[in-house]
Amino acid sequence: MIRRTRRHLAVALACAAALVTAACSGPVAGTAAGPDGPAGPPVPGGTARILTINEPRGLDPAVLSNAWVFDSVLGNALYGTLMTSDARTGEIAYQMAESFTTDDGGATFTLKLREGLRFTDGSPLDARAVKVNWDRIADPDTASSSRRYAVLISDTEVLDARTLKITLRTPIPSYAQNIVISGMNWIASPDALRKGAQAFDAEPVGAGPFTLDSWRRQDKIELVKNPGYWDAPKPYLDGITLRSTSDTMQRLSTLLSGGTDVVIDTSWKTIHKAREAGYATDVVRMSGGQSLTMNMRRPPFDDLRARKAVSAALDLEATNLSQYNGHGEIPKRLFADTSPFYSDIELRTHDKAAAQELFDELAAEGKRVSFTFTAQDSTESQIVAASVQAQLAAFDNVDVEIRTIASAETASIYASHDFDMLISSALIVDPEPQLWSVFHGESAANVSGIDDPQLNAALERGRTSTSVEDRKAAYKVVQERIAALVPVIFYTRAAPGVETAGNVHGVRQYGSGSLLPEELWMER
Repeated sequence: MIRRTRRHLAVALACAAALVTAACSGPVAGTAAGPDGPAGPPVPGGTARILTINEPRGLDPAVLSNAWVFDSVLGNALYGTLMTSDARTGEIAYQMAESFTTDDGGATFTLKLREGLRFTDGSPLDARAVKVNWDRIADPDTASSSRRYAVLISDTEVLDARTLKITLRTPIPSYAQNIVISGMNWIASPDALRKGAQAFDAEPVGAGPFTLDSWRRQDKIELVKNPGYWDAPKPYLDGITLRSTSDTMQRLSTLLSGGTDVVIDTSWKTIHKAREAGYATDVVRMSGGQSLTMNMRRPPFDDLRARKAVSAALDLEATNLSQYNGHGEIPKRLFADTSPFYSDIELRTHDKAAAQELFDELAAEGKRVSFTFTAQDSTESQIVAASVQAQLAAFDNVDVEIRTIASAETASIYASHDFDMLISSALIVDPEPQLWSVFHGESAANVSGIDDPQLNAALERGRTSTSVEDRKAAYKVVQERIAALVPVIFYTRAAPGVETAGNVHGVRQYGSGSLLPEELWMER
């Protein structure tokens, strides 16, 4: 569900009241709502200043992450997209790919590219180029965050210049969802990639709506319009200037002061403040959310009672108040009630007496609950960690320390499993691939370490079934097992948010809040 307002106070206030419980519907792609209705057809020209959350570590699409909190705007700008998805329904739409089909229940797929696609160096964006890029992502030496999606492929075969056959290790009818939320959606020139990382970062070659003009590290990235972009007359903008800051309040204050035109945001609080100030906001409503993830591989959270005790002890409304001024949405159930996979299965119950009883029981057995919350150095992470620590301090027989790490250390912590509790996420439109990735015992991205036979079997059924009813039944079991085993505590729905100045239109997100820069345009 995408909630949208325009920079007009009356409309902003009306939509603010519907932040969680209803939607302020946005216009179709290519138009934008103004104070008195649609703003009209897109106007070409102008340079948009976009404030993002993180600076990339490189421009190779294999090392970029296709999520709104990381590199999605930049990846979409430089490389375009093979496919996109409706952020409300997950329905796939084709861009540089003409089709992506299976006739054997997801065991194999045929990718057909549009005719005449070319990289900005003049070389063809063909099936061979897709194969090279996907093989690189699957290679562990590349260290791609998208590898977990690419390794589901056992073989790729170039049938002709525009056609690639994909064979999966196990049938996954909805495998396209893996592509649209990952770096697999971005294809770079194999010739340019072969020159090495340093040369590629200086001159990345893709087929996207923009090309790199300059990158001054720790300052800004300047992009200019690609005149040969396949989907003319897009992009509408002449250029984009990207800057980044991890401080959500700084991003908001920059927007309010007129220092930027577009802000990528993560915080319900600042999104609400922007809306109250009359700025346009887009928020993609997703199931799942951000979670307090407990490491089930080691004490204290290898004991179900410890996980249940912490879950019952925490008042998530208090956490919501401290972090988001009460404007966040707490996931009481795994799926939002708009999802076809929704079941009325409560994930947890706040019960202080039951929590204390469990803490006491564990302490009597010599298993006092003592753990470290590993939190990133961002304001949001620190607030959540402090809220957990303060709340549990009111209980006997439980101790919490906070360990602060730089955001750049997060991936290594996930990989080494050197934590007791940390913030992770499962952001869901279609359950595939995120639920399997986060909760299956064989998934490399399983942060909590949960490995439950019933849960694994249900995740396999949900992933491989071609029947909607069969998938619903499978994911009902998934919800029951997650509620029973408490590997994570979902404390807020994610807020893939975009805030814009009043003259900016054409905001469109896909996948995990991935903004499409070719759709943006500005009144001048």
